[in-house]
Amino acid sequence: MDQPFDLVLAGGTVVNQDGAHDIDIGIRGGRVAALGDLARAEAAERRDCRGLHLLPGVIDTQVHFREPGLDHKEDLESGSRAAVMGGVTAVFEMPNTNPLTTSAETLADKVARARHRMHCDFAFWVGGTHENARDVAELERLPGAAGIKVFVGSSTGALLVEDDAGIAEILRRTRRRAAFHAEDEPMLRARKDLRVPGDPASHPVWRSPEAALKATQRLVRIARETGARIHILHISTADEMTFLAEHKDVASVEVTPHHLTLDGGEAYARLGTLVQMNPPVRDAAHRAGIWWGLEQGVTDILGSDHAPHTLAEKAKPYPDSPSGMTGVQTLVPIMLDHVAAGRLSLARFVDLTSAGPKRLFGIARKGRLAVGYDADVTLVDLKRRETIRNDWIASKSTWTPYDGVTVTGWPVGTLVRGRVVMWQGDLVGPSGGEPVLFEEAPPRGT
Repeated sequence: MDQPFDLVLAGGTVVNQDGAHDIDIGIRGGRVAALGDLARAEAAERRDCRGLHLLPGVIDTQVHFREPGLDHKEDLESGSRAAVMGGVTAVFEMPNTNPLTTSAETLADKVARARHRMHCDFAFWVGGTHENARDVAELERLPGAAGIKVFVGSSTGALLVEDDAGIAEILRRTRRRAAFHAEDEPMLRARKDLRVPGDPASHPVWRSPEAALKATQRLVRIARETGARIHILHISTADEMTFLAEHKDVASVEVTPHHLTLDGGEAYARLGTLVQMNPPVRDAAHRAGIWWGLEQGVTDILGSDHAPHTLAEKAKPYPDSPSGMTGVQTLVPIMLDHVAAGRLSLARFVDLTSAGPKRLFGIARKGRLAVGYDADVTLVDLKRRETIRNDWIASKSTWTPYDGVTVTGWPVGTLVRGRVVMWQGDLVGPSGGEPVLFEEAPPRGT
C-alpha cells in the first residue's frame, strides 16, 4: 500500500519545464512525492487549488537584507518575511553588510543567524576582494555560499575591486560562476560633477550607459583571458544587452523588474529619490533594449535587487540620498502583470525565476516541480487584480515604488519544502529556512 502524503495540492494547473498540466502534487517529507491524479490518495491535508497556477518556487538570487550592521533598514527575518509574502521561496543575499561577508567566519555567522529564523531558504554571496582573492576557491564552496560577488563599481557598502589585475586574480581561482556589479569606477569618479544637487534625474547622467557598457566589456575580456564564467547583474542598458548577446559562452545575464517596468523619463519626476538605484533606471529606449534581450533569450534570470533604505534616508536631498529600493515582495506581481499584458509568457517567467537560477548556479533539488525535488511552490492567481500598497510591504523599510499600481496576477500561497508559509496574504507557518544546497559544493553529510 502506498504511503499517505503529508499534503496534496489538488485541482490546480502545474507549470513546469514540460508545459502546463492540470495535475495534483503529492508532498511527503518536504519533497514532491507524486504528480498526477491524486483524488483517491490518502493525505494528512488536502488543499483546493482550483483556479490557481502552481509554479516551481521562485528563487530571487539578488537581495540585500542588511544584517548584520544595517538592521534598521532590514534584517534576515523581515526581508525573508517580505519574500514569502510575495511568493519567493529562496533568496541569495548580498555581502555588503557590516562586517562585510568576505571570510569563512562572517559567512558562518550569517548562516547561523538565518537558520530557522528566515522564512525562506537562503544562500549568501561572499564578497570578492583584493585581500581574500587567494581564498575564493575555498570560500565559494562553503556551506551556504552562493558564490563570489564582486563590485567593479562602488555602490552601498565598502566592497570594490576596480582594477583588471584584481578582477583577474579572483577569476583565475573561481570554479563557480562569479557575479558582478558592472559600472566602471574610474568613469564614475570622473563624472561626479555631473550630479545636480536636489535633482535625482541627474543620477543616470552621472552613472552613464557608457560606464555600464565599459565595465561589462572589461569583465567579458578578463573572463575569456582567465577561462572563467561570469554573471552580470541588473543590466540597465540596451548596449550591454546587444554586446552580451555575442558572449553567452562566458557571461550570463540578470535583469530586474524595475529596469523592465519603470521609465526614467517620468519616474524621477514622480518618485524622486525613491527610484534612485545603482545602476540607474534609464529612459524608455534602454528599457526597450532590456525587453529585447529578454524576448530574444539573452537574459537568463530575474533578480529583484531588493535594497531597502528607510523613508527618512531616501528623503535626503540628492546626491546625499542612498541608492536602492524594495523589490523582493513585488517581483512576482509586477512580472505577472507583464504576463497578463502579453509581454511575457508564463513559461518564460518560470524559466527566469526557477529553472534559470538552478541551471546557472547548480542549485540542488530546486527549480522544478519533480519527484525528489524540494516541494517549493509559488501559487498564483493569474486573474486576480490587486493594487500594491505600502501597507502590504513586510520589509522594515515599509515602502515600494509601486505604491498605488494595480496589477493583474497575484501570489496567493508560498510553500517552502512542503511547509505552507504564506496563504492568502497571511503568514501562516513558523520560520524554518535552511541553506540552499548546490550540486558543485554539497555540505558534508547530505
